[in-house]
Amino acid sequence: MDLFDILTMVGGLSLFLFGMNIMGESLERAAGNSLRSLLGKLTTSRMLGFLTGLAVTAVIQSSSATTVMVVGFVNSGLLNLGQAINVIMGANVGTTATAWILSLSGIEGDNLIVQLLKPTSFTPVLALIGVVYYMFIKDDKKKDIGLILLGFATLMFGMDTMSGAVKGLKDEAWFTDLFLLFTNPVLGVIAGAVLTAVIQSSSASVGILQALSATGAVSYAAAIPIIMGQNIGTCVTAMLSSVGATKNAKRAANVHLLFNILGTVIGLVLFLLVSWLFSPAILEDGATRLGISVCHTVFNILCTAILLPSGSLLEKIVCRIVPDDPKAQEANAELDERLLTTPSIALQRCQTLTAEMAGVATDTFRSSVSALTSFSPELADTIRELEEKTDHYEDILGSYLVKLSSHKISGEDNAEATMLLKAISDFERIGDHAKNIMESAAELNEKGLQFSDAAKAELKTIVSAVEEILVLSTDAFIHHDLEKAYHVEPLEEVIDDLKEKMRTHHILRLQQGLCSIETGFIWSDLLNSLERTSDHCSNIAGCIIDLHNHNMNTHEAIRSAKIDYSDFGQLYTAYAEKYRLA
Repeated sequence: MDLFDILTMVGGLSLFLFGMNIMGESLERAAGNSLRSLLGKLTTSRMLGFLTGLAVTAVIQSSSATTVMVVGFVNSGLLNLGQAINVIMGANVGTTATAWILSLSGIEGDNLIVQLLKPTSFTPVLALIGVVYYMFIKDDKKKDIGLILLGFATLMFGMDTMSGAVKGLKDEAWFTDLFLLFTNPVLGVIAGAVLTAVIQSSSASVGILQALSATGAVSYAAAIPIIMGQNIGTCVTAMLSSVGATKNAKRAANVHLLFNILGTVIGLVLFLLVSWLFSPAILEDGATRLGISVCHTVFNILCTAILLPSGSLLEKIVCRIVPDDPKAQEANAELDERLLTTPSIALQRCQTLTAEMAGVATDTFRSSVSALTSFSPELADTIRELEEKTDHYEDILGSYLVKLSSHKISGEDNAEATMLLKAISDFERIGDHAKNIMESAAELNEKGLQFSDAAKAELKTIVSAVEEILVLSTDAFIHHDLEKAYHVEPLEEVIDDLKEKMRTHHILRLQQGLCSIETGFIWSDLLNSLERTSDHCSNIAGCIIDLHNHNMNTHEAIRSAKIDYSDFGQLYTAYAEKYRLA
């Protein structure tokens, strides 16, 4: 093996790792909605959690990424420790999918069908399709499919290049001696753990082992302990990600480590017993890529079958390893940055928190309206706390969504993130206007002022209209209900009309001496706050219409609601009649 073989091997390894990374990221983007639906299956059911972990890992081609995601879920309070254990065990089985894909490159035979199954036969075609999809088609989903194909072609080309370059090692005595050394199971486990810890991917380290098997110097006696060690090495990523996390998140990472250590110990004991009692001749044979895939899969399935029923025991053990501190009060992270490694899941978390923010903004408005008739200092403090909570939501969501947008996300997810950034601003402003209403109520109470009976009746009418538009817009936002979104704009115009009529009526009452100038100032502030609240509801509905029409121009969406929606005039008339002033 000369210098040029070494350079070829390094280049092949680089292409292999790069292709695996590109393919995994593209698969993740393409499967964004599927990953979100899978998240909904993370229930207390052990089997559902296991299957979810298996499926997610098979999709994103990385058990390390899945486990980091699980640590983020636990840190955010989305999963409890028991659920996390089931998902982690599923991830260990799901990671075997990559080895089976890579084993295709070891197919040999003169039969036409066998030749067509070899990656060197079909990856050039996949690469060509991938280039066409990526370079000449504008649709983001098609571009992701193109990147998946290009990533796969690069991965397999790197694998083939690496395998060809290392074939010369079979004549190198030091290389043969090295793998004879790894027939010592303990050294093999250590070698597998170190290699995987360095590249932080068990799938990649298994692929490297499969490439080295082309030399014929890698026996099953050496390959099996290395495979066992790879499961331990892959825990490094999750352990690093748990630094600074909550106790339960640290426990989730420790479960991953404990599960793989116990699995390796059990597997190693069984391996030594079989070797000692039966001395099977196959252990001395050269390992093939297919054989390594089989060993990898059997080992992971065996570990999971043995340890999955012991999930509760593992939970108790890690609770001892990472004990509770009775003096410490831990809060779940509302938005965990670990979830950014899986943007579609991070986006779903943002949607959930924005829905919570919408609920807080609605509660703030309702409380402030009740303060107009039954003001108390305690109620005022509650409203201030709720308004501060909407400010907090805007701060954390705004920062998180900006970070999320800097990642490679699909066009659909990018539009969703843009819509959320707009919506959180509107929900925060609704909280501000609700606080202003409370301050108007406080001023009335402090100065002992009251509106006339006619003014009270009119105020009740516009408040009811604003409450309805708030419910319509929040429901449209939370459920992505386009029909309700189109119902918002007709009601918003009715509220605008109500405001103008009420201002006119107030001037008439002033002229008749039925209302004071001092109450008039408060009246004007109230009308402005109520009308602006409805404006923000209109903006929120416009975001939903924008998202549906793939056009993030809110003003255009509002015009669309007036011009394109056939029932606009009918709804406007119905709302105008419903909220008609006496």
